[in-house]
Amino acid sequence: MTRGSLFWVIGGEFGSMNFHKLVEGSAQVKGPFKTRKEAEDCWKEVSEESRHKAGVRYTIVEEPDRSAKA
Repeated sequence: MTRGSLFWVIGGEFGSMNFHKLVEGSAQVKGPFKTRKEAEDCWKEVSEESRHKAGVRYTIVEEPDRSAKA
């Protein structure tokens, strides 16, 4: 049975506007989501909640399907 890829929303508050390092304790991980649409809906929600904070960013990452045989 192939489960397909999973999607995660990750992010938090960054220490500077170059967005290289998260502020300790601010990291957030939401998911897993079975579809990209579900992850996008979550991303929109958390992004909207933090829109007044310029140093907060979130992104969607896809976890590859590990059940597929090479």
